[in-house]
Amino acid sequence: MNFYNFYTGRSFDAHEWLGVHPQGDGFIFRTFAPGAERISLIGDCTGGAEIPMEKAYDGNFFECFLPDAKEGDCYEYRIYHNGQYTDHCDPYGFGMELRPAHRSIVRTHSYDFHDGSWMKTRNDRRNGPLNIYEMHLGSWRRKGDGLNDFYTYEELADLLIPYIRQSGYDYIEMLPICEHPADESWGYQNTGFFSPTSRYGTGIQLKKFIDTCHQNGIGVILDFVPVHFAMDDYGLHKYDGSFLYEYPSNDVGVSEWGSCNFMHSRGEVRSFLQSAVCYWLGEYHFDGIRFDAISRILYWQGDPARGVNGMAVNFVREMNRGVKERFPGCMLIAEDSTDFDKVTEPTDQGGLGYDYKWDMGWMHDTLSVFQMSPHERMEQYNKLTFSMMYFYNDRFLLPFSHDEVVHGKATILQKMNGDYDRKFPQARALYLYMMTHPGKKLNFMGNEIGHFREWDEKREQDWELLDFPIHDAFYHYIMELNRLYHEHPGLYEWDYEPAGFHWLDCEKDGSCTYAFLRISHSEKLLVVLNLDDHPVVDYEINVIGANHLELLLHSDWQCWGGQTIQKSDTKIHRSGNRFLLDLPPLSGMLFQVQL
Repeated sequence: MNFYNFYTGRSFDAHEWLGVHPQGDGFIFRTFAPGAERISLIGDCTGGAEIPMEKAYDGNFFECFLPDAKEGDCYEYRIYHNGQYTDHCDPYGFGMELRPAHRSIVRTHSYDFHDGSWMKTRNDRRNGPLNIYEMHLGSWRRKGDGLNDFYTYEELADLLIPYIRQSGYDYIEMLPICEHPADESWGYQNTGFFSPTSRYGTGIQLKKFIDTCHQNGIGVILDFVPVHFAMDDYGLHKYDGSFLYEYPSNDVGVSEWGSCNFMHSRGEVRSFLQSAVCYWLGEYHFDGIRFDAISRILYWQGDPARGVNGMAVNFVREMNRGVKERFPGCMLIAEDSTDFDKVTEPTDQGGLGYDYKWDMGWMHDTLSVFQMSPHERMEQYNKLTFSMMYFYNDRFLLPFSHDEVVHGKATILQKMNGDYDRKFPQARALYLYMMTHPGKKLNFMGNEIGHFREWDEKREQDWELLDFPIHDAFYHYIMELNRLYHEHPGLYEWDYEPAGFHWLDCEKDGSCTYAFLRISHSEKLLVVLNLDDHPVVDYEINVIGANHLELLLHSDWQCWGGQTIQKSDTKIHRSGNRFLLDLPPLSGMLFQVQL
């Protein structure tokens, strides 16, 4: 580690020196604590005794070597300050105990990956399909109802990979797995930024999970929290007795979630966070990082009215630049609900350097339309077309994420207008619209089976729903949509090119129909939606240059739980460039245009 770079926020490898590392016949322990009076190492490797740590380099670092320390030993730092002490886990520790225990664990990283072919060819998928299955490892499936009845990383691989391949997703996005004390935080309030949570096993087991995913053609994205950290005394909070990682003022130092905000203007904090990102990408072979709550970095407390946090914005830009230099094939994804400029522009062009930005506006507008009655939809017709007014400002990713199925918001299926039976045709139309709209895709676990209970991190998904024909049909509908998405370049190749999309019907005229084209260099696809609860007979659509339309998917086919007999009831009459279609209520169709 270059100390000048560490202090100035330019280090991306601080974890290679700080923390615990093998040295000769033992291990060397190092920590950064400039405000500490003295520090002792305590734990299994000391027999419970305090082993004094010596000051190193410029006196702001402490270290000690233990010849008897071994893999799996638990340890912590007893940090003395202002005449008292606090026991802390290692900020750069590579493993931690299962909560409520919280000591760090001596871990090494010896594992031989077998994913060389994947790593050589992975890329940001800008011109390819990207269909992400977002999941919380501890509640996708459970061994039982007990507090710690979790599957290990390796066991999850055996269960999850066949399901992901069958369902038609190509990437998994894990909710944060950095160690965290409270299950209810879902991993968003961390104490161990370099420690994979012990709920599901060890770091070696996590590496095997990712390696196995790669060997099966599945990418893995990590949700990472660069904004705030848990308030627990044993964590980063007042680590050396001073505000080392956080702001000294509660006005900006405490987040809306009751956690501590990182002070991104400090070089040591920058080096800490960007080293953690590189650690997960390099050591574990994650394919991308989704950065949580970026709006809270761009603006003070996430509020544009408070102004831009210039130092934090600079941190994001320089972090992304450095990460991309070191891992050019990775994906960097921003969860940002603001209209901050140039989020996905390259850093050398004044942008923040992300590959993708979550389209929160599209998500909110789309779900609100499907919550409305058909009459209200007609009044709010352009709410569904508005996304294309700004879509090319950034490279957007369309999310139906975990945040939309918790805290009284209802699940995606529940949000659909009307009673139980009426929700399914609308959900099918919703997902046809999502999968054919420009932009990469993300869907949270359970959405694909029509989950009817809000997500609870303490319980596994309600897989018994698949015993009900309507839910099973919905799942197979999502499978077919995912298959078509991957097989047709028109649905992804020109996502971020204006030539890849063209409205055919987007005028507010008292109806609730929409039609648009998706285009690539090799094909043209037509999408038609009727979001009214009445059928539309002889709907006229003009597709210039088309000879005929080949129906690829109808959301109202009986095999999906609809009313239309597959293909035989679909009338496509051509007169010149005009086609006449019969549109069942609350339905959508996808056609391949034959020129």
